[in-house]
Amino acid sequence: MRREIVLITTTEKIPGHDYEIIGEVFGVTTQSKNVFSNIGAGLKNIVGGEIKAYTKMLHEFREAAISRMADEAHKKGADAVVMMRFDSGSISTDMQSVVAYGTAVKFK
Repeated sequence: MRREIVLITTTEKIPGHDYEIIGEVFGVTTQSKNVFSNIGAGLKNIVGGEIKAYTKMLHEFREAAISRMADEAHKKGADAVVMMRFDSGSISTDMQSVVAYGTAVKFK
């Protein structure tokens, strides 16, 4: 659906490009893992260590948030998103929300 965006970067400046600011764009996703993942995570919590199902879940959520942010930027006519950042938080014991946000820009 997207990928018309030339670049998504965490930096403020894109070397070799002048651009005008379109505005803020963001993409958010809120999801939950299934009950079996939660049970496995609970067991892992007893013995310690990385909870790989949750690590994978957060990675998938970040990718979904970036994709939604890029879609919004594309709809606004942007060529790139600069200053991209993430934020996340728990909504309940088994739900996680992740947002990707940045500034949509148009190359001059």
